[in-house]
Amino acid sequence: MADIDIPAHLIDLESAAWAEQQQGALTFAAADAVQAAYREHAAAASVSRLELEMAVKQSVRHPESDPAA
Repeated sequence: MADIDIPAHLIDLESAAWAEQQQGALTFAAADAVQAAYREHAAAASVSRLELEMAVKQSVRHPESDPAA
């Protein structure tokens, strides 16, 4: 996976959505906010939205295996 610059606000949004999902209470608003942020940042940074989303989820859900950590 390419080295992608991940802004803190994406980590925060994904962390909040992941916490909701872990509790079985993921809301549409949280999921939609994360996806909108992925689309906006990917377009602005000219990176793949999918690669960006995968990198953020890896960082949030599996920080111990994050090569940037």
